[in-house]
Amino acid sequence: MAVDSPSSFTPYFGGPDLPRGCLRDVLAQRVAAMPAGGEIDWVTYYFRDRRLAQALIDARRRGVRVRVTLDAKPRTGHANNRVLDMLSGPDGLGSDLRTVQHRPFPGSRRNPRLHEKLYCFSHPAPEALLGSFNPSGDDPEEQPDIIDEILDQNQGHNFLVAINDPNLVNGLMRHARHIHHCRHGLLERFGPAMNRCLSSGDTTIHFWPRIYPNPFSRLLQGVGSRAHVRVAASHIKGPGGVRDLVGLTRRGARVEVLAESTQRRVPGDIESTLLRAGVRLRRFDHPEGLPMHNKFALVENGNEYWTLFGSCNWTSRSRWLNHEIGVITRNRVLFETFSQRWDTMLGQFTTHD
Repeated sequence: MAVDSPSSFTPYFGGPDLPRGCLRDVLAQRVAAMPAGGEIDWVTYYFRDRRLAQALIDARRRGVRVRVTLDAKPRTGHANNRVLDMLSGPDGLGSDLRTVQHRPFPGSRRNPRLHEKLYCFSHPAPEALLGSFNPSGDDPEEQPDIIDEILDQNQGHNFLVAINDPNLVNGLMRHARHIHHCRHGLLERFGPAMNRCLSSGDTTIHFWPRIYPNPFSRLLQGVGSRAHVRVAASHIKGPGGVRDLVGLTRRGARVEVLAESTQRRVPGDIESTLLRAGVRLRRFDHPEGLPMHNKFALVENGNEYWTLFGSCNWTSRSRWLNHEIGVITRNRVLFETFSQRWDTMLGQFTTHD
C-alpha cells in the first residue's frame, strides 16, 4: 500500500492488515511499465517469485536492459534455485545475472551475505526502491518448507521506500551496477565505493561493509536525555546493537523496541538484557506466524526528527560482514508516515513487555 508523501520519498507498506503480495505488486507494476531502451537494476537477498522473474525476462525480450545480482547462498541455501534456473536459462538474462558468494573471514564460520534490497528503474522516471522487502514468496507456493524457514514475507510486515531525488537515484543506480560488476572479497570494505555516502538535502545513504564508524550508531550516540527512540527490528543479535540501545537508556532516553517473535532472530538473553536496562521491548506475535520483518528507527531529539531505515539488522553480521544499505533522513513527512505505521503495528498481536 502506498502512502502519499509530497517529498522525495513514497513509502509502501506490507503487512497482515494489507492485501497479500502488495509489495511484490509494486515491483511488478514498475517492471511492466519499463519501455524498450530502459534499464532495471536489482540487488537482493532472496528471490523466489517466479512470476516476477518471468516479468524481468519478458522485459529483456522487449529491449530492456535487466541486471540482477543475488546472494548465491543465503541462509536457506536452496531458496533461490528455481528463479536462478529461470534467469540463467537459455531465455534468461545471460551475463546480466550475477550471483555473489563471499568466503568466511579467516578464523570465522560466518559468511558475509549480499543482504541489500535495492530495485532501480530508469523509466518512466528514474526511481530507486529500497527497504526490508525481497520477493521471497512464490505463487503457487510449491516449497512450503522454505516458507516455514524464512516465513511469509508477502503477508508479514515489510516496507519499500521509493526515492525519486535525482542525486540519490543516480548514486543508487551506480551502486547497484558496482555490486554487479565489481570483484567481491575481504578487501572491498576498504574501497571508496563502500565508504562514500550519498547526500542530498536532509538525507544521506550509507553502504556496508565499511571501515568508517557505523552511521546509525554515531547518530544514536549523540542523542540526548529527553529523546524518544522507537526501533522496529526483525533481528537483534550481538553486542553492538544492544550496546547502542542500552546506552540510550543510560543517558535517559526513552527507548521502545518492537521485535520479531522468534528466539532465533531475537534471542531470550538479548531480550532480558534490554528489559533490565529499561528498554520497553515488545514482540510481534501473529497467530498465523506472520513475521515482523521491518528494519527502521524513529528518533525524536528535541526539535529534530530522524528516520533510519534500510536492509540493516541490529546484528553483528549486518554491522561487520554483510552488504547492506541504510538511509538517515530528517524528512518530517516520512517520519510521520513511519510513526503512523508503528502505531498500526502496535495494535496487532503483541505479547509481553
